[in-house]
Amino acid sequence: MFLKEYKAYFTSQLESIVDAMEIESFFFIILEYLHQMKRVDLALNPNFELNEVDLAKWNSILKELKQEKPIQYSIGETEFYGLRFFVNKNTLIPRPETEELVEWIIESQKEVKSQKSELKILDIGTGSGCIPIALKINIPNAEVSAIDVSEDALVVAKKNAIENKAEINFIKVNILEVTNLETQFDVIVSNPPYVRNLEKHEINKNVLEYEPHLALFVEDNDALLFYRKIAELAKINLSENGMLFFEINQYLGNETTQLLESLAFKNIKLKKDFYGNDRMICCNL
Repeated sequence: MFLKEYKAYFTSQLESIVDAMEIESFFFIILEYLHQMKRVDLALNPNFELNEVDLAKWNSILKELKQEKPIQYSIGETEFYGLRFFVNKNTLIPRPETEELVEWIIESQKEVKSQKSELKILDIGTGSGCIPIALKINIPNAEVSAIDVSEDALVVAKKNAIENKAEINFIKVNILEVTNLETQFDVIVSNPPYVRNLEKHEINKNVLEYEPHLALFVEDNDALLFYRKIAELAKINLSENGMLFFEINQYLGNETTQLLESLAFKNIKLKKDFYGNDRMICCNL
């Protein structure tokens, strides 16, 4: 079968589930994943044919997409900050908003970087390792550590560090059980669980049914549990003029700001993402 013919079939199978733009995006992601071809390559080779093995691979991914499984899990990888990352059911899929957080940290350290020979950075709740790896690649003089409670997530994170040739110190830790991080850091960053159970109705099926709830949800009656704990640790383990960065729940920007103020943090900056939602915050002591 010609690929252009399969594209029409592919579209017909998904058009009742997702919109046309997303179908188009899915198609070309799979095209590059399976055949290392981009959109222009298909345009230049309109008679490209799929053999039986190819068809089986396409149909397998299509079947999962029809079940609303995220395409990143179907192909086992995604892109974040221009880098390739492996993902699976044990890790959240890295999102563009988190890229904005990484960009903010990198920009904030440009002046500091020129003053210090080595920065010490810690990522708490690392998941796939996307934050510390992107930071290490873009701040080469940094000594970067990352912790997570999930051994399965750390397996993926370590694989991603090898894939991207980034030296990261990974540690298995339940942050809620820690009273001291035992060393000083210039930057502490976290994208902890922050979706309240009351917000589950806003979550798409592809997230709710496939992404790890351990990394997503917190109880409604203590939505800032992780922020409070990490901020308390940061008071002990941030170096002089060190910075604390969080990705946050868009509905809890004021509450997160008030929490940090109550713990005597200064220069608190609440920042919106490109959708206009309160999404990240930074401060120092």
